[in-house]
Amino acid sequence: MLILLPPSEGKSAPGRGRPLELKELSQPSLTPARERVLDALVTLCRDDPDHAATVLGLSRSQLDLVERNASLLDAPTARADRIYDGVLYDALDLPTLSSSAKRRAGARLAITSSLFGIVRLGDRIPAYRLSGDATMPGLGPVAGWWRDSLGPAVTEAVGRGLLVDLRSSMYAGFWRPPAELAPRVATVRVLHEVNGRRQVVSHFNKATKGRLVRALLEHGGDPRTPAGLAALLAELGWHVETGEATKKGTQLDVVVTEV
Repeated sequence: MLILLPPSEGKSAPGRGRPLELKELSQPSLTPARERVLDALVTLCRDDPDHAATVLGLSRSQLDLVERNASLLDAPTARADRIYDGVLYDALDLPTLSSSAKRRAGARLAITSSLFGIVRLGDRIPAYRLSGDATMPGLGPVAGWWRDSLGPAVTEAVGRGLLVDLRSSMYAGFWRPPAELAPRVATVRVLHEVNGRRQVVSHFNKATKGRLVRALLEHGGDPRTPAGLAALLAELGWHVETGEATKKGTQLDVVVTEV
């Protein structure tokens, strides 16, 4: 099973650590694509910081993030599970997992990244700022760039297992599973129900996904189909509604009334 997570906008910058070595990251087939995005981001932020702030959607008070990007080649790195933070990762709370769940996390979790495509928890990366909807000079839309590169790497990572896609809509645009993989793809949507009305609420969505992944890792089950995943989540106490199988996979709606 491969669980594909969205990144966090905010990231914890390590105070020390060796510089980035792209060739040491998992999914080495992505190295050429990673080099192009990294070069485009560093060059933009180093040579034209004002324009970089506009491209990255940053305010004048966030120019330190432009400076950080400009220094990515020499910046200290840390494991990806120490870089990404925010609501989902707070709820997942990786450091407090049991030893067996931590091993499963290392094998089963991958994080979508605008800069690196996907990363595993043990990959050493610097803190960076690059949104999935950015359009980079000389490169074009980040999502379009990865759309041409990610497919083989994700397919290799999934192997013969189930892909549990927890990405937000922005990062889902980086790569969409082909029809032949669809029987082994489960996309998960979280719906917040209040007084009989359901809606997607960002905080509930992210926090619930973090708790859901934590529960799966602690349980240790390895379902091979969307139906198997739905059954396991129900066993773990979640209210799950399974949609129709499509050429893109099967959507599972997890309905919550409180976070």
